[in-house]
Amino acid sequence: MKIPDAPAQALDIQSLDQEGRGIARRDGKAIFVEGALPGERVMASIYRKKPNFEVGRVSSVLKAAASRTMPRCVHFGTCGGCALQHVDFATQVAVKQRVLEDALAHIGKVKAEELLSPIHGPAWEYRHRARFTVRYVAKKGGVLVGFHERRSSYVADMTSCTVVPRRISTLLVPLRELIGGLSIRQRLPQIELSIGEGADVLVLRVLEPLSAMDEAALRAFADRYRLFVYLQPGGPATAAPFHPASGADLHYALPEFDVRIYFSPTDFTQVNHEVNRVLVRRAMRLLGPQPGERVADLFCGLGNFSLPIARSGAHVVGIEGSESLVARARTNAERNGLASRAEFHAMNLFDPDEARLATLGSFDAMLIDPPRDGAVEVVKALGEDAPPRIVYVSCSPATLARDAGVLVHTKGYTLKAAGVVNMFPHTAHVESIALFRRA
Repeated sequence: MKIPDAPAQALDIQSLDQEGRGIARRDGKAIFVEGALPGERVMASIYRKKPNFEVGRVSSVLKAAASRTMPRCVHFGTCGGCALQHVDFATQVAVKQRVLEDALAHIGKVKAEELLSPIHGPAWEYRHRARFTVRYVAKKGGVLVGFHERRSSYVADMTSCTVVPRRISTLLVPLRELIGGLSIRQRLPQIELSIGEGADVLVLRVLEPLSAMDEAALRAFADRYRLFVYLQPGGPATAAPFHPASGADLHYALPEFDVRIYFSPTDFTQVNHEVNRVLVRRAMRLLGPQPGERVADLFCGLGNFSLPIARSGAHVVGIEGSESLVARARTNAERNGLASRAEFHAMNLFDPDEARLATLGSFDAMLIDPPRDGAVEVVKALGEDAPPRIVYVSCSPATLARDAGVLVHTKGYTLKAAGVVNMFPHTAHVESIALFRRA
């Protein structure tokens, strides 16, 4: 039940939940308070009541926690892009580590023998991918370009953003002005940002053709700010270069493994290139691929882990659900001189064909990097010839914990190590990595 904000009430905050909200308790009921931190006493206004919990927001802080800090972004609190800018960086990482430990204990009923040191990198200007909503709002004086407001479908009235590179942040106002002058300003709902090494791409979702004047304005804008502009009239596969017509040579480097990963602007890639480099390094250390070994890389995508595995001298078998991603992974292997040690196959890993998996042979090690839904059908399908070591990279502590429970309690693995990866600073998003071994 959503209710009008009630009169503020004093609450003592005990902990944080997975969304970065403070948790208080009253008469056995949990109260989730946006903007509150553990150890604080706050005045909170409740705006939602359920039989087992309530949700509110801070109206004032009576006693501040030592971990509270001043948000850097002027839009924090309105924009839904960040949830934790009011928490110092070290505490953010510690909270995410606790979220992971709690999920493993309560959902998977497992505990890691070793807690790995958290992986983290730059706290600001780290996002190399972003999806901005575009909306023409006459009451706001024209076009808005930004993330959604917190708990809302409205677009935040953003003039800057501290988690994208500064050169992109400074484009938000010029983009508003540009799109406001286009004939299709009400038929352009989204701009996708994709940054590679030496190339910034904006993909404009266009629901109607551009006029000649629109095209001229876009070309001038791209030239002025040294951008590559793509137009996307349909699904992601329809995105095509507009100006410069040659398109961008998008790639990111993994220098430690002498690898470059090439991608198209609508492909999935990690948003934080610096943290991804550290993540790949740790994954390789935990996995330990050796020359002559056969290693499976499930949900391999473009080859982010596959190609470093191949560079180690092992033979990698990458499996991915998308035929187009498989084709690009093969191309990446060829461009990096690794085609002889890498093969890629398309397969639905959410409903794996166990017979077909068996035809791929046995493996000495396996890396699993699934989306948020996890890989429960894959781990259930592991048989007697399952690899002795598995590295699992996760973007959801809950599904990692669920799958860890299967591996440990039914497949004979031990959870040797686990730790968090702060891929998205200032958000409640928790990435993690875990190592499983069995005798």
